[in-house]
Amino acid sequence: MTKTIALPSRHKSTTRARDYILPAAIALACAGAAYAGADTTFDPALAKFTDFLEGSGGKIITVLSLAGGLIALASGRFALGQVAVPVGVGIGVGTGVPIVTSVVTAVI
Repeated sequence: MTKTIALPSRHKSTTRARDYILPAAIALACAGAAYAGADTTFDPALAKFTDFLEGSGGKIITVLSLAGGLIALASGRFALGQVAVPVGVGIGVGTGVPIVTSVVTAVI
């Protein structure tokens, strides 16, 4: 007596692909163009957050990061990352915000 092994049908995979492709094609056909750049809805929030990071908030974040690195150094685990991370945070907060803001403004 021989047993036959049923192989998986390819019909399931083509049905599954069709289930994704058909709605995507309909959504693409009905989608309109999106325009950015003229909206000023979030300008006050962006200005407040940018001022926070470039002002006292950025200094607080940098000092807390430096304190965390110093505490880790004092605990006996000596690693370059404990010094490099606070320096990176300070550089990121100090110069990263204007760079990102100018890039986003230039792209939009």
